[in-house]
Amino acid sequence: GFLWLSTVPATVGIVAHIFGTKYLGLLYGIVFLSHQIGSFFGAYLGGLFHDLYGSYDYAWYLAIALSVFAAIIHLPIKEEAVLRLKTE
Repeated sequence: GFLWLSTVPATVGIVAHIFGTKYLGLLYGIVFLSHQIGSFFGAYLGGLFHDLYGSYDYAWYLAIALSVFAAIIHLPIKEEAVLRLKTE
């Protein structure tokens, strides 16, 4: 919908800031590919759970559990300044 690509400029900017712009097309292609793979599995598993259980409840439970897991594994990350690679 309306906000589907609203995060693209920020994501491209982060990738360019960390890795430089020499391979930005390739690097962002990898980022976008992983997003699309996740989107596929989300839609597929949501439909599968609906077919198996008659509702989307278990798909929501899985999404919530994965979100909590992602938040927990990111807790130990210590944010530090990242040195920018030289662009050639």
